[in-house]
Amino acid sequence: MTTGPLAGIRILELGGLGPAPFCSMILADLGADVLRIERPDRMFVVPSDASAADMARWDLLSRNRPCAAIDLKVAAGAGLVNRLATQADVLIEGFRPGVAERLGVGPDEICGANPRLVYARMTGWGRTGPLSHRPGHDINYLAQAGVLAHIGRAGEPPTAPLNLVADFGGGGMLLAMGICAALVERSTSGQGQIVDAAMVDGAALLMMPLFGATATGYWNDERGTNLLDTGAPFYDCYECSDGRYVAVGAIEPAFFAALVSGVGLSDRIDVAGQHDESTWPMMRELLTAAFRARSRDEWAAHFSALDACVSPVLTMSEAMVDDELDEWGTFVDVDGARQPGPAPRFSRTPPGLPRRPSLVGEDTDAALGAWGVDAAGRELLRAAGAIK
Repeated sequence: MTTGPLAGIRILELGGLGPAPFCSMILADLGADVLRIERPDRMFVVPSDASAADMARWDLLSRNRPCAAIDLKVAAGAGLVNRLATQADVLIEGFRPGVAERLGVGPDEICGANPRLVYARMTGWGRTGPLSHRPGHDINYLAQAGVLAHIGRAGEPPTAPLNLVADFGGGGMLLAMGICAALVERSTSGQGQIVDAAMVDGAALLMMPLFGATATGYWNDERGTNLLDTGAPFYDCYECSDGRYVAVGAIEPAFFAALVSGVGLSDRIDVAGQHDESTWPMMRELLTAAFRARSRDEWAAHFSALDACVSPVLTMSEAMVDDELDEWGTFVDVDGARQPGPAPRFSRTPPGLPRRPSLVGEDTDAALGAWGVDAAGRELLRAAGAIK
């Protein structure tokens, strides 16, 4: 039995890549009963020394929900999804605009039979307009939304922030929030609705404070010259004697004073002149030389007793075994696979430990049985090529 604040909510996920599965994973982590529907021919790129099962084990975005292999290009497969959707609270799809409609699983068909359904769509550029049918990835949405130009160091090209900002923060997380909002509204209206989370919208939304700061003249368009974009020497990363790094975020005066004292520069840096930009080059040189005197872990231990906002820059491998994060429980073990645990935390309805990712089609019979498709019905669907 699932636990968590969304226990009892049933969701159909039409399998895709990146942001939509991330949204589904979050909702499943929080207790929703999510059935992941994948095309039967979805394959993993498998290194020569690994099996498909090994790769599936690390397909962490697919954790915590059973997987049924249903071919939506077969009429019986699309019809099956329509029938399953009559029992669902939410359907999540991340196809290019028009694809769901062509497959016969668009909102007209689905919501017509279940007016309480929340039909959630993940798009890149939105569903209408000149960009709607153009392909794109995280870096493209950030570029056009006015985000990417501001990430990176002065005099260097913009730096792609992995694919975290548009795909996951501005996409999957935003869609999960929209679904929860629609479910809350449904509790009073009794009606579902379509939720459309466009990654370009989400990326722009995450920049809200900086759009405001730019309008007032506090922030400028020159990359790497502002408070939070590596322009300020007290908000940056510094190399240590062992070639590893510490992150410094000493913005507030008290933290800055603790930083300056902590690296032994109280006689060289005037803490009252923290925001005098004419002193920033000299300040950066002093901090750079100071941090090179010790190893990363020596600095981490030194600053652990000081409120200076100095932290070791850990790799993923290091973070997963970090003692402080382990004590809080940031990471969990699922069948031997170390990974981030469900978040946020809940006092009355805590989520359970996630279940391992399923192989494509591994749960087809069991999952469809749980959604009311009996053995005879499954055999007919299998004979029609709709399920595998």
